[in-house]
Amino acid sequence: MATTAVSSHATTERNWITHETDRAAVERVMAQAGCPEGIARLLVARGFIEEQAVRAFFSPSLDDLDDPLLMLGMETAVKRIQQAVDACEPILIYGDYDVDGTTATVLLKTAIERMAPKNKPARVRYHVPHRIREGYGMQTGVLADAAADGVRVVISVDTGIRAFAAAKEAKVLGLDLIVTDHHLPDEAHGIPDALAVINPAQPGCTYPFKSLCGAAVAFKLAHAILKAACETDSERDQLQRRLVPSFLKLVAIATIADSVPLEGENRVIASLGLAELRNPVQTGLRALMEVAQIPIDRPPTATEVGFRIAPRINAAGRMDVASDVVELFLTRDTERARDLAAKLNRLNDERKATEASALEAIDARLTELQLADGTFPAQCFVMDDAEWHRGVLGILASRIVDRTGRPALVLTHEDGQAHGSGRSIEGYHLLDALTDVHAQDDAGLFTRFGGHAHAVGFSLPTNRVPRLRESMEQHSSTRLAGEMLAPPLECDIEIALNELNPIFQSWLERCGPYGVGNPEPLLMTRKVELTAAVRVIKEKHVCLEVTSGDARFSAMGWSRRGCTWVDRCQNLALGPGSRIDIAYRLRTKTNPYYPGLELELAAIRPVVD
Repeated sequence: MATTAVSSHATTERNWITHETDRAAVERVMAQAGCPEGIARLLVARGFIEEQAVRAFFSPSLDDLDDPLLMLGMETAVKRIQQAVDACEPILIYGDYDVDGTTATVLLKTAIERMAPKNKPARVRYHVPHRIREGYGMQTGVLADAAADGVRVVISVDTGIRAFAAAKEAKVLGLDLIVTDHHLPDEAHGIPDALAVINPAQPGCTYPFKSLCGAAVAFKLAHAILKAACETDSERDQLQRRLVPSFLKLVAIATIADSVPLEGENRVIASLGLAELRNPVQTGLRALMEVAQIPIDRPPTATEVGFRIAPRINAAGRMDVASDVVELFLTRDTERARDLAAKLNRLNDERKATEASALEAIDARLTELQLADGTFPAQCFVMDDAEWHRGVLGILASRIVDRTGRPALVLTHEDGQAHGSGRSIEGYHLLDALTDVHAQDDAGLFTRFGGHAHAVGFSLPTNRVPRLRESMEQHSSTRLAGEMLAPPLECDIEIALNELNPIFQSWLERCGPYGVGNPEPLLMTRKVELTAAVRVIKEKHVCLEVTSGDARFSAMGWSRRGCTWVDRCQNLALGPGSRIDIAYRLRTKTNPYYPGLELELAAIRPVVD
């Protein structure tokens, strides 16, 4: 796949990039899928060329899920859980307080209880830590209490890959620890000394797909133990046709919420799970979708899951106790489910209010730092305030990245400790950065840290924050430059306006669900002409009426932080007859009185002949 840079004709403009595609490959995909040429060009540009890959992309199925027994440690874990269930040994599931951790807890608890004989029910309990009082990760005190209560098997979900102290304590206490996690291991120290570690990212694991979320890893263990418990073909058939699709509902929510790449097995999980979310039977899930105002007569979109379902689940762990989420998804009491869903809704409102207050302070600081040309002098932002709530730090870091295009660490302070979350940009591995600055500090900078390339969590003494700020600026200044800080605008395909019609849009919808790794296609059309004056909506948004040949569309520009469409149109002196190139996403109008398609603008630039 080749790329062609499109000159911007202005020093302050980002370059636009479109993809060149092999014509023969495009024609093969058109013949295989029966899709419009523009869709075939999109697939070829994204690397889907072979017939099997095209089929799996448009028609994902359960057969596209990899065998869980391919994961290192899986067989050992399955045998130990079977043994515990047969002997009625108490089992503790050690969860986490976000969407990934709470849904993983529900999945595994449900699976273990289902595999047990009816006359000998499994003894499964769970612990979901409190974000403020306990923080992220396994605590040795919780393990000691569990051992004292007779627990003999502990299974971590979405945590544990760096729990070296907890693994050591588990051995001392006589606990068999099974770690299921997806976070990156500590390269210097390896993996914890546990009975079994199930993590596709660990060294030596040959599982073909490495980017599962924590709930998906827990689902793999759930699938494996349920499959091992099947004794007849009828039971195996029921597992494949009914239980696995049912489990995928929560796995899809976690996969979308955790922003893992929606490609490969993740896309299969998200596609099938979203389809199963239509008209959900489970009481708590139905109540949650109702308070989130998501219709239950159709599958929700990935956007609805990411912006309406996931924030309400996360709000419990951010603002109160995440165990409410586990109870919500386990209860069969309709009234209790409605009460819990309503509570999550209230907590989400509190979260939004807390976030808005902090964002005002952050926006003020960024405005002070911003240079006259709109850029920022810092390569990496480290911002802290004792008034900021620990539950929204990750969200605040994401907002800084969105506005500045630079990585950000956001911290708050409590009792002499600073607690923080970080988010990054493409090409800057944030966990590696924290690992480097920690190792370069003689005393070790952090009390704890972990995460991914794009998201991290950490804590350190308050008096070390100035060192953190200095170290991160030094580290980032040697690694961030050029296109990493001003990436080109990457358009998937160049297309004519007259190719945009309901059939094309229906195929675009089939290319979803969209997210990290499978972004919503960005289309580009050259030399469209404005047929009317720019219409300003609510003093900050714009509507452009554009035409090319015999095609005419409304193009909406929605202003957000760091993107003011009114100013952009004024700077370009746009009016009737102006000719521009546009980058946009295709939308179906939501107003039933004005049906059809419209464009959502991502960028515009003047035409230079």
